[in-house]
Amino acid sequence: MEHAHLHQIHPVLPVQNVLASLFFYVNKLGFEIAFADDPKIPTYAGLRRGDIEIHLQVQNTERLETNQITPMLRVVTQNIENLYVEFEAKQVFHGTIQIIQTDWGTKEFTIYDLDKNGLTFYSNL
Repeated sequence: MEHAHLHQIHPVLPVQNVLASLFFYVNKLGFEIAFADDPKIPTYAGLRRGDIEIHLQVQNTERLETNQITPMLRVVTQNIENLYVEFEAKQVFHGTIQIIQTDWGTKEFTIYDLDKNGLTFYSNL
């Protein structure tokens, strides 16, 4: 029997307000809306940029307001310096964000969305 081939992953990030998150991902991070379950007050939506797709889903606000660990995504990126400049121009960064070189052979930087979901963009050295 042939093994199943896994070829994509669509992580679902918890958010308090899908509309506000869609605005952030589209206007600040350059994503496009792929779908939404409701055009006016969505509770579930998908976004695409390049070859990645991220889903957003309204979650219990109590969980989001506690100090529980939030998701952290690592996104493989080409031309990371260009992405950094793009995000800098759109005022995505809060505080000092820099591209760093890691001990495990990557160049990367991390941002957080409105709900403190982490997105690390990286490329291999």
